[in-house]
Parts: sequence; C-alpha cells; structure tokens
Amino acid sequence: MEILGTTLRICVDDLEASVVFYEGLTGTPALRFERGGVSVAAIGCFLLMSGPEAELEVLRKVSATIAVKDVDEAHAALNRVGAKVVAGPVPTPAGRNLIALHPDGSVFEYVDRNVPA
Repeated sequence: MEILGTTLRICVDDLEASVVFYEGLTGTPALRFERGGVSVAAIGCFLLMSGPEAELEVLRKVSATIAVKDVDEAHAALNRVGAKVVAGPVPTPAGRNLIALHPDGSVFEYVDRNVPA
C-alpha cells in the first residue's frame, strides 16, 4: 500500500473562525462539503469538522486520515496485517474511503482520490 500523506482531523465549535485561521496559516483556500450533518473544510493538511455533538463524538474516535493511492489495495493490506475494516470502502465527495481499527486500538480513515465513475 502506498501512503501519500496524512490529514489532521480537528473538531471545532466555530467553523468560520477556524477556516479564517487555517487559510491564513496555510495560504490555501478551504474546500468545503457537508457529510452526515457535519460541515467540513479541508485546508492543506487540516480537516476541520463542525456539527452536532453526537456526530462529532464518533468522528473524534478517528485519529487521522491517511491518503493512499488505492483504497482497495489498502483494504487488502490492512486485512493481511490483522486490522479490522469497520466501515467501507464507500464513495465520498473526493474519492473512496474506509475506516480501519488497528490491532493496538487506533482508528484511522484511509482515503483515495479515485472518484467513482
């Protein structure tokens, strides 16, 4: 599995104020979308999320988002080394993702940019 990078996941109360800060910090405009009642802004290596506390509680359990070349390849590699895929692969606005539980208890999202046809 080829890992292309990681994204830090940050749950925030005030998305608009946080977007201004992180756009200024990175010099990169936010890419925004909604998912499951949560407003999301991707800015550089930061993924800001704001929404209902019940949704954020689940999202906080995921340590980081790991960009991979291909989610199917990541799925096979994770299974091979003893991780448990707990969700996905599923399509997202930017490609496909899955959520995996590592044997040490860590939870990570794996995402690719292979947008479904």
